[in-house]
Amino acid sequence: MPGEASTSFDANLEDIKRLIALHAMVGGKTKGRRYGLEVLNKSAIVLITAYWEGYCEDVAAEALAHIVKYARSSDVLPNELKKQLAKELKDARHELEVWKIADHGWKKYLGDRLEKLREKRNWDFNTPKAEQIEKLFLQAVGIEHISSSWKWPKKMTVSRAADKLDKYVALRGAIAHRGKGSATVKKAQVEDYFEFIKKLAAKTGGAVNSHVKAITGRPLWS
Repeated sequence: MPGEASTSFDANLEDIKRLIALHAMVGGKTKGRRYGLEVLNKSAIVLITAYWEGYCEDVAAEALAHIVKYARSSDVLPNELKKQLAKELKDARHELEVWKIADHGWKKYLGDRLEKLREKRNWDFNTPKAEQIEKLFLQAVGIEHISSSWKWPKKMTVSRAADKLDKYVALRGAIAHRGKGSATVKKAQVEDYFEFIKKLAAKTGGAVNSHVKAITGRPLWS
């Protein structure tokens, strides 16, 4: 069964399907430019990006909670996650901070850390481009280069996927900040971005699932 993050993401994408259906209902399906409907296309680009961002944050949180619950000991944690924990403990103002991870205290420390990361991302993670997504999964669950999973047949390489994501997120930014002054957005772009993000989310979720299973012996979902 799919996890909560995936279920929520799929439910959100129904909004995009409705926008595409509304565009077809009002403008028809014949070829040619539709006037007065571009607002639907722009809305769809903004929503797809928001749903992608939300999915990444949700699946990272779900993965961390799973690790905290099922990891047998701190020994099985990814080295990158251990390094981050070590640095945070070293930089802590209180000299007894290290004792918080004694015995099984590391589980609570790791769980509490998620909220701190979320607060920090409220300032840092405002554009879910490839670089920010890499940073999110590295900090949250110790996955290095989550984008290495972003590839599939028909010439979609890792670099091409990252570039494509960045361009669409940049388009979202232009729409949000410049409104009518932003570039024209066509229905074909919405449909392309929609299908692309669905595949990207599936690849990302699969990589997270494999990562978590390697740590705990239990997948996030089956």
